[in-house]
Amino acid sequence: MTFESFNLHPGINEGIEAVGFKEPSPIQQLAIPVVMEGADLIACAQTGTGKTAAYLLPVMHRMLQENNQTHKVQALIIAPTRELAVQIDQQLEGFGYFSGLSSIAIYGGGTGADFEAEKKALISGAEFVVATPGRLISHLNLGYVDFSGLKFLILDEADRMLDMGFLPDIQKIIRTLPENRQTLMFSATMPPEIRKLAATILRNHREINIAISKPAANILQGAYFVYDNQKIALIENLITGRDLPLILIFSSTKAAVKELELALKKRKLNVKAIHSDLEQDQRKVVLNQFRNREIQILVATDIVSRGIDIDDISLVINYNVPSDAEDYVHRVGRTARAEKSGLAITFINEQEIGKFSRIEKLIETSVMKLPLPTELGEGPDPKRHRKPAGNKRHPGGKTRKFHRKG
Repeated sequence: MTFESFNLHPGINEGIEAVGFKEPSPIQQLAIPVVMEGADLIACAQTGTGKTAAYLLPVMHRMLQENNQTHKVQALIIAPTRELAVQIDQQLEGFGYFSGLSSIAIYGGGTGADFEAEKKALISGAEFVVATPGRLISHLNLGYVDFSGLKFLILDEADRMLDMGFLPDIQKIIRTLPENRQTLMFSATMPPEIRKLAATILRNHREINIAISKPAANILQGAYFVYDNQKIALIENLITGRDLPLILIFSSTKAAVKELELALKKRKLNVKAIHSDLEQDQRKVVLNQFRNREIQILVATDIVSRGIDIDDISLVINYNVPSDAEDYVHRVGRTARAEKSGLAITFINEQEIGKFSRIEKLIETSVMKLPLPTELGEGPDPKRHRKPAGNKRHPGGKTRKFHRKG
């Protein structure tokens, strides 16, 4: 099957060709026709499967087919993080290059001029608005947002937004929207909270469920039982002398990310960190340096696990065991993108053995346990540490910054 099979608008087909898309992924094959028909939809598919294009392409097609130049916002896409908002806006720019459709990504922390640009777009109408909930609420509270011409509402990574506590904001936003609209929900998992939200905002909807959220088959997974004071030396052992141009290391907290960056720099490794304390311009610089291979190692919190869209990450290291199976899948899913293979390694300390066992059960996979290099000594014995650790979730922060296309 090819994208031509969908009979999309010629301008969109030009954009698809320009960005190098060849064949639609399974979620795209199933979702695009449903969206083109105008039906509400809830779709569940794991990260890295092409969900963004699955809703952008048919919504853009419908806008161009209807040719409704209202000078009002026509599509609102709500995303949980600024990284994902930027990624969506970048895909809009690529797919829409030949279409003439406009977009703006809205997320907090910009200058006064940035805020005024957002305000203008919300009043006079970019066709697409991509927004994080908190920043959009800030505009809504000032009373000038005009959604009277809105025809499409898309919730991307809906499960993550609920998990981050955005449900009240989402409900408030939805109350400002026209009832006569098409609503699309995309999620990596389908917990009861998502089904409950879907029941309140979707009408006669279709449902697509590609598969339960599991790591892709082309990700080679491994794990070490390791004490915290052995982890830095283990990282150095794993990467020294190996051809690993891009390495992404996840740690659970902002403070731990900063400490890890300093520790690796002391080992003379080419590393930088990204976290919510950095200004948006700084974060963009670091991500671009990583994408361009000027930095070998990027250390990050879970806040960017769904926002980094780089195809050539060769190794993902979980410096700690993630909070749950969903976080694990999203972390390791940053490697093996675009049908390439990749390696994902998890460090398990003595408090996390029970937590990792639960993740293995949920993803129905037994991850290979690897022996520590002999020079590091022995790690924790899993037979001696069977007591499950607590599973308190770290929210990862909600700081959002402004980005505007063009």
